Amino acid sequence: MFYDHTKIFVKAGDGGNGSIHFRREKFAPFGGPDGGDGGRGGSIYIEATSNLNTLVDYRYRQNFKAGAGEAGARQKMHGAKGEDVVLSVPRGTIVRDAETGELIADLVEEGQRVMVARGGRGGLGNVHFATATHQAPREAQNGEHGEERWLLLELRLIADVGLIGYPNAGKSTLLSVVTAAQPKIADYPFTTLSPNLGVVAVGQPGSGDEFGFVLADIPGLIEGAAQGMNFYVTCSAPVCCCTYLMAHRSNATPGKTSRTSTKNCANTMSSWQRARRSSSSIRWTCRRRRNAGLPSKPGLKRRATQYSPFPQQRIKEPTNSWPIQPIV
Repeated sequence: MFYDHTKIFVKAGDGGNGSIHFRREKFAPFGGPDGGDGGRGGSIYIEATSNLNTLVDYRYRQNFKAGAGEAGARQKMHGAKGEDVVLSVPRGTIVRDAETGELIADLVEEGQRVMVARGGRGGLGNVHFATATHQAPREAQNGEHGEERWLLLELRLIADVGLIGYPNAGKSTLLSVVTAAQPKIADYPFTTLSPNLGVVAVGQPGSGDEFGFVLADIPGLIEGAAQGMNFYVTCSAPVCCCTYLMAHRSNATPGKTSRTSTKNCANTMSSWQRARRSSSSIRWTCRRRRNAGLPSKPGLKRRATQYSPFPQQRIKEPTNSWPIQPIV
């Protein structure tokens, strides 16, 4: 499963308390205060890395807490600083505040780091409160509490090339051929409900001119998918995050389409699911084809005709079916 968004809780470390201590040594009467300051609490950072492709690491663990600072000690010794926590995310991750929706950072570069929770400041020891009239202070400051918040992580840049097109256009098949990925392939629409990733290797290993890129199989798009009129509502988010888009073309007549309209798409799918295992599903499909002015026997396989809710049309395959178009 591909995970492109998650919600986590981060808590920075609290600062250490200041020390109340007085210098007690032989031959040093009235040594005065020598309590040290507390250490600062650890902070939490989010860093972008190219070694990750998804946010699956944060599926089973959502709470992260940094170390607290240690308290001050005698002889003006400063407390140790709390240990920082660095969370690694893929490049292209957007960090937002879960309560306000404020954009905190957009991590696109390798090694880019942002602090999402600052550690608490350590308290001052009693050595800072000594004055000419108050030479033996018995007060010190407590450490401040670290910041805590809920964060939303959303992965935008998932691949170098994205495959987009209508359902059953052959996107998953192409991904399985050119990469080692094994996406689900079937003869009914919307088989892919979440993006699938694969790595395409070009050239001979060790030759010095080999390179590779990440290829993403985007779920099938229909008209109005950007407005949420799709069965996989969030599939339009990864589409605008690929460096290149590879679209499927067809030689269909302009103004005509072999797909059902978006307005009746949901009703078509629900009817198809009810009639999928019915003996009358073939007659139901042929009747819809006759109403649309298409031949009742398209020459397709019986199983594909029975289970497909979309009237298929015989279209010659174009010579350049998969052009790579850069996004400007």
